[in-house]
Amino acid sequence: MGVLAGLMAGGSGLAVAQSQASQSATGQTGAGQTPTVQTRKAASLTQDSDPVPSPDTGLVSQGPIVVPAQTGVITKEGGRFTLRTDASEVRLEASVIDASGHAVDSLSEDAFHVFEDGVAQKIVGFRHEDLPVSLGILIDSSGSMYDKRAAVDAASLDLVKLSNPKDEAFLVDFSSEAYIDQDFTDSIPKLQQGLSYIKSSGGTALYDAVIASADYLSKNAKRSKQVLLIVTDGDDNASSATLESTIRRVQDLDGPAIYCIGLLFGDDVSHGEARHSREVLTELAGQTGGLAFFPKSLKEVDGIAQEVAADIRAQYTIEYHSSKPLSDASYRTIHVEAKEKGYRGLQVRTRTGYFPKAGKQAPPPPTTPPGAASRPN
Repeated sequence: MGVLAGLMAGGSGLAVAQSQASQSATGQTGAGQTPTVQTRKAASLTQDSDPVPSPDTGLVSQGPIVVPAQTGVITKEGGRFTLRTDASEVRLEASVIDASGHAVDSLSEDAFHVFEDGVAQKIVGFRHEDLPVSLGILIDSSGSMYDKRAAVDAASLDLVKLSNPKDEAFLVDFSSEAYIDQDFTDSIPKLQQGLSYIKSSGGTALYDAVIASADYLSKNAKRSKQVLLIVTDGDDNASSATLESTIRRVQDLDGPAIYCIGLLFGDDVSHGEARHSREVLTELAGQTGGLAFFPKSLKEVDGIAQEVAADIRAQYTIEYHSSKPLSDASYRTIHVEAKEKGYRGLQVRTRTGYFPKAGKQAPPPPTTPPGAASRPN
């Protein structure tokens, strides 16, 4: 079954990844809960306070934050206050390239045309600014990553250095389980210290790490524009989640764009594993509006990090009102076109669709991890 078909059919049940921290802090976690990231210094983020249910509940909802029209929400971003009261507003982050693959960052609102399920939509909001983001950096810490860590660490720091100074980032390493090595910060030294905590060992629970990190991002991020960057060198071999349920969960959370760097080279990566990993990372990125990169050597990783930073900072923000009624809860495809005199073959990259969700509540305040177990040394 293809990913989209799986999403529209409703994914299978999602079990929580069991960990020493979750067992000692809160007891055994039941099936149907969300995989969690654990902090290295003290806390296990095991409380079930998700803003939406896990995929196994059968809820099919994603994408736009839909608020009842009678309740307005005032947000401040980029020095501006905005009152949002519309019940069906969809927000897109979009990147544009020309026929030669070069980024195009000079288009006006009139150049864009948005279609939902093939029907033209009215654009009601448009911005092209370097908006600050909340960024999660996910680094594969399985045993096979040991020799690649120095290059990956340097590229991760360069990504943050080249990003908007008002960005905030948190750092997660994952092998069989996912751990937070540094909570949200704009401090390069703190991120550098967090990277020093990572030890390479164990398997690769990529899907569980993505779900846990997207969940953590949704509850704690201060920025509405959100991104996950994944750096991995192999196939998932330890998750309780599937690819389909991972994408579905990210969408349920009105989740981030996902950028992937697949280090699928070397004698320890089989041809079959590399092919499957490429398909998985391409799908994760494509469904969420991000990009997947597959360098041929470690020398290329730093350049890719710079490209990711540039892509994030050059995006257009487009908002439209869906012409479909909220009572229609089916999956809705999104397609955006751009046409401008002097350009040919413009291509727009954004998320591919969403499940509408009525009456989504505002996210809870930032999670304060309960004091309990620490990561085993």
